[in-house]
Amino acid sequence: MCWQYSSSNIISDAALQRLATFLDDDAYDRRDVRNFNPTREKKLIAKYLDDHSNPFSASNGWRESSVYIRLPKEKTKWPSEEDAPELEIPGVRHRSLTKIITEVFEDGVATTFHMTPFRQMWNVSDEQSIEVFSEAYSSPAMLEAHAEINSLPRATDDNLERVVASLMMYSDSTHLSNFGDASLWPFYLFFGNESKYTRGKPTANACHHVAYIPSIPDDFQDSYFGIFQDASSSEVYTHCKRELMQAIWKLLLDEDFMHAYEHGIVIRCGDGITRRVFPRFFTYSADYPEKILLAGIKFLGECLCPRCLIKKADVPEMGTESDMNDRMTLQRVDDQARRKKIDQARKLIYQRGAPVDGKRVKSILNSESLVPTRNAFSDQLFKFGFNFFLMLVVDMLHEFELGVWKAIFTHLMRIVYAAGGVAVQELNWRYRHVPTFGRGTIRRFHKNASAMKRLAARDFEDLLQASSRLIIQHVHN
Repeated sequence: MCWQYSSSNIISDAALQRLATFLDDDAYDRRDVRNFNPTREKKLIAKYLDDHSNPFSASNGWRESSVYIRLPKEKTKWPSEEDAPELEIPGVRHRSLTKIITEVFEDGVATTFHMTPFRQMWNVSDEQSIEVFSEAYSSPAMLEAHAEINSLPRATDDNLERVVASLMMYSDSTHLSNFGDASLWPFYLFFGNESKYTRGKPTANACHHVAYIPSIPDDFQDSYFGIFQDASSSEVYTHCKRELMQAIWKLLLDEDFMHAYEHGIVIRCGDGITRRVFPRFFTYSADYPEKILLAGIKFLGECLCPRCLIKKADVPEMGTESDMNDRMTLQRVDDQARRKKIDQARKLIYQRGAPVDGKRVKSILNSESLVPTRNAFSDQLFKFGFNFFLMLVVDMLHEFELGVWKAIFTHLMRIVYAAGGVAVQELNWRYRHVPTFGRGTIRRFHKNASAMKRLAARDFEDLLQASSRLIIQHVHN
């Protein structure tokens, strides 16, 4: 207690409790703190992180690479795109996808994986059965992928069981502080062979780090000016951001992965059985700005959806029967026609000096709100019939909890404020008196829920779960 109150800064009870826990630990030895020097200890920790014990070292599968993107310039022509100047973007820290797959399937956790997909049915009665869609390994996509890999030709001596490694990607650019521009852009990988209930547990360590990627360098304008003696336009800068995303994925989809995609990886799995594992991309979760970088479409363009070609003017029809039909008939497809449009647009930009967002480029791409950027998934996986648009699934966290629901909740708060009186105070009182439920299902609400100060996605999820009784009835009254 003396240590807590003698400090110049206020030390919380939780920090004091942690100190007591350390002192009570059997590994604690008073002799270790004699002549303790925090500056020296910090230097030793830094040295430890710099050596091979660092979890992000090469010995743990991490590599640092550079990617290169071609720089366009209006009214500047080159004989071919390959002759245009390149910008090097260093600092791409990444791991091999095939090594991650191999390590996971060799681990004991693979004994909990579902290697063979199946259909899950609910027998309502003797006459009626309903298919249940719950897990990735019981989805139609998994069944189709399993049938596809088992229809591939086999060598005469190949009698190994063939299984699908269901790859579920996730990325999210994150700010690391409230002030400054420190940020991080990680790529993560989950396996759909594992139950979603296991994947949702942080203690399960089911999330695998694939890459930490850089943004466009801060000195981009200086580099551009050094090459062209002119500043880049905002359209060129946006174009380079798109090129960067695709260049990084081209780096990740390397020769080893492409060989594994076509021929599989022979792995002695954690249960002792040797199998041939074929990686297949199932989902890619990201917020809308990242999703359009992956899809190669314009931000909130005329066809703003990364999965279909529904027009922006038809968005108010969402949920209607005609809208549901249009989502099926107007699905985006990675076909030869789309790839040809991209090639034509890039030829205009690099060989004819057309502006990136000029009229000639728009006349080719605007019908589908495309951008003149080649897609890495298309370049690498098109020959296998992979349609990358279908993997861009709805991201509940960004698109619903922090998107639609946050906007609705904000609008409802405006209504409550407009009602005047004690409406706001009563609403906050109701939220404060909602009891917690489960371990993290519903946490205790803030004292001032209507202010929405510094709320995370889980907080908006809790607000939603309790809203039907607390808000709707209140607004109605």
